[in-house]
Amino acid sequence: MNSIRAKSNIVLSVLAILSLLAFIAVENSKVDVKQDWYTEKLQAARLAKKAADTIKEYRMKKGVFIDLVNDPNGTALIGQEYTQITTDRGYIEAKLSSTNPNFAAIIVQLLKEAGIEKGDHVAVAMTGSFPGLNIATLAALETLEVHPIIITSVGSSNWGANDPYFTWLDMEAVLNETGVFHSKSIAASTGGGGDIGRGLSPLGRELIAEAIKRNKVPFIHEKHLEKSIAMRMDIYKKLSHNETVKTFINIGGGIASLGNTINGKIIPSGLTLFLPAGNFPVRGVMIRMGQNKIPIIHLLNINQLLTKYGLPKNPVPLPEPGIGEIFIHKRYNVTVTAIATTILVITIILVYLAERKHHRLGEEIVPMKQPGEHEKDDSEDIPVI
Repeated sequence: MNSIRAKSNIVLSVLAILSLLAFIAVENSKVDVKQDWYTEKLQAARLAKKAADTIKEYRMKKGVFIDLVNDPNGTALIGQEYTQITTDRGYIEAKLSSTNPNFAAIIVQLLKEAGIEKGDHVAVAMTGSFPGLNIATLAALETLEVHPIIITSVGSSNWGANDPYFTWLDMEAVLNETGVFHSKSIAASTGGGGDIGRGLSPLGRELIAEAIKRNKVPFIHEKHLEKSIAMRMDIYKKLSHNETVKTFINIGGGIASLGNTINGKIIPSGLTLFLPAGNFPVRGVMIRMGQNKIPIIHLLNINQLLTKYGLPKNPVPLPEPGIGEIFIHKRYNVTVTAIATTILVITIILVYLAERKHHRLGEEIVPMKQPGEHEKDDSEDIPVI
């Protein structure tokens, strides 16, 4: 009995070692597979990095102080917590994550999935809250050679482009003057409450108006939100030459775009091809575009997008362009996996057949005695003489 048990232990050990070797072989056989639109994604990420570097270089020449505690990568794209043009609350972790140049690759994928082709018109709503995302979006649009129609709400939440003397419009101007990008805002509003700066001080609203004026951008300044929304829709229609824009991109929480902050939570971040009917509190531009059957790219919940597309949160240092699952995905080598599985299955079958032959399916097993049962005394069968 002990010899049989020892043999079984040897067989099990061999099978365990063989399984471990198969697992190691399969894991080490993973290959890098380029994701769809790899070339365009890499080009957009490189362009986004170039744009960010251009902004930083410009800021350094102006002698601007960079707070390396709140902006550990020294991007010069992270603003202050509060300034005169800070409209609402923002989270620094989201702002830091959005400075990753590889975010441009996510925008490329979303645009491609929306069916965008070269020469299409894309409506874009920006705010000052996410200058990193604004850059990523412009880089993607430039790479795909589409025609963006951009309207900006200048106000910014905490840690965004909230320097009243270097707003997003000023950044945009630098990027156009240096030839990094070739498109910029064709209209701008104050942003904030009611899209007219409600919640800001008179000085804050005045500083935003001055920023719009020095950048020579038409000023959307309607007293009522509904009129501001309607004006934006008219601008998008007019500048698309009365053609239907192929996609609408919303960056941040601009009230004219959302209509109501609740709408920003109802509509998931990322691509929405078909907006379902709903009782939206106020039909902002994004809602109206969706109800006109125009695909929506909603960029608000940064962490949700990072998780879905495999980019790191708050990376220090910033990854180089081309790093991340959005570019290259590791997959198992099908051939190695099939061979390892086949060898393992065949080995198990052979062991089973060998054991079956040896034990004859348990025929040699002696049945256990029942309680109270005694061995039969052979002497009882000897006849008495």
